[in-house]
Amino acid sequence: MSGTVRHDLPEADDFTRPYWDAAAQGRLLLRRCGACGRAHHYPREFCPHCWADEDRVTWETASGRATLYTWSVIHRNDLPPFGTRVPYTAAVVDLAEGPRMMTEVVDCEAAALRIGMPLKVTFREAAEGVWVAVFRPEPQG
Repeated sequence: MSGTVRHDLPEADDFTRPYWDAAAQGRLLLRRCGACGRAHHYPREFCPHCWADEDRVTWETASGRATLYTWSVIHRNDLPPFGTRVPYTAAVVDLAEGPRMMTEVVDCEAAALRIGMPLKVTFREAAEGVWVAVFRPEPQG
């Protein structure tokens, strides 16, 4: 894919670097506000709930557990490299800590998906050294 623009890679910066470094280690990070106690995702320097500033909001490791809120099976996507991955399941999940997150569900046939099904985070290497959080069904038992 040399010279091809990739539309699936994050634009990491100094602020989000801890998030991407943790993902490369297999950990999902959230931000939690020390003022109101609520967690949020995607990472922001301030609390989107009470507007506390960055000195009150810290990183924490999430449990990695989630429930499926909704999904859509994508059969066509012309943006590189998505066209080589179709069909795939774009999803929104409710993290155990509260925030809702856009992601992808992997290792599950679309017909087996159910709203509220338990999921567990895993990580996919999108490019060399760049790992993104995706979710798979949580084993029952």
